[in-house]
Amino acid sequence: MTDNFDILVVDDDPTVIVVLARMLEGFGRLRFATSGTDALRMAAEAVPDLVLLDIHMPGMDGFEVCIAAKATPALADVPIIFITSHEEDDEEVRGLTLGGADFICKPPRAPQVVARVRMHLRMKQMADALRNAAYLDALTGLANRRQFEETQPREWARAQRSGAALSMLMIDIDAFKHYNDHYGHPEGDRCLQAVARAIRQAVHRPADLAARYGGEEFVVLLPETDATGARFLAQQLLQGVEALQIPHAASPVAPHVTLSIGVASCEGRAALRPCAAADLTGARALLRPEALLATADQALYDAKTSGRRRACFRSLWPGPEAIETPALHGVPVARAPGFPPAAFARA
Repeated sequence: MTDNFDILVVDDDPTVIVVLARMLEGFGRLRFATSGTDALRMAAEAVPDLVLLDIHMPGMDGFEVCIAAKATPALADVPIIFITSHEEDDEEVRGLTLGGADFICKPPRAPQVVARVRMHLRMKQMADALRNAAYLDALTGLANRRQFEETQPREWARAQRSGAALSMLMIDIDAFKHYNDHYGHPEGDRCLQAVARAIRQAVHRPADLAARYGGEEFVVLLPETDATGARFLAQQLLQGVEALQIPHAASPVAPHVTLSIGVASCEGRAALRPCAAADLTGARALLRPEALLATADQALYDAKTSGRRRACFRSLWPGPEAIETPALHGVPVARAPGFPPAAFARA
């Protein structure tokens, strides 16, 4: 059993807290709360791996804390072991019905506490591993399309509420079908893994999400990132993959593997105002999360049709005509129609 778990013990009796602390020493980080409100606040600040929760507390009792925790998405999967001074069937039934994982009776006995805590931590490890596997692309180790499709609407809604910028990159490996035909699928898989590593190295902020969208396409979601920051990251990715110098004898673009990137940005609440139009090309569609993805996809199409091995930018807000930006290391980054003034740069 590893010793880096985070366990939150909630009890209004300091003596019980001291006893449990001694029993659980060696499991990892132990935190303590003497009220239900403090417990929920501490759990929200740092999600624990396990909660030991006294049922009978003044103010908010353990059942109420459990109900509140299970209604909070970040805490819903955290196992809760109830601590009770009564051995009553109706309490146990109610606790299990509310989502509790187990019960410990007072006074706590070390063998019982340690065995049950160890069991539930092991079960949580297994559940976390399965959950992570469901959201990861097995070949590249990046997030998979499912995780992206669940995350993007949440970030879109958050950007609408806060007025912060939200950007997206759609990334395609140039002539990848020719690469597979020429080198074979095992080499194609290695190429995808190498490109994924380059993306992972460049996309390093905790809030950013890099995912394999399908085949040789990747997508990067960039919360609180404006057009300037998104275009800078696209340039880094272009150069990073070029620097790998992965041979691509079948490419019509270059003798090595290159990328085409579509960059889309939505900056501030002004770009989210409802207007009369109703389809994806209209301003009302900007209120829907699909608009940013559709715009990034169109920008990727611009990059492919204008010669590949480049990034093209499109904004969700109408702007001036297309303008070519200076190239770095000979790799052009074009601005497609619609480029608003940058509000702030990527941190």
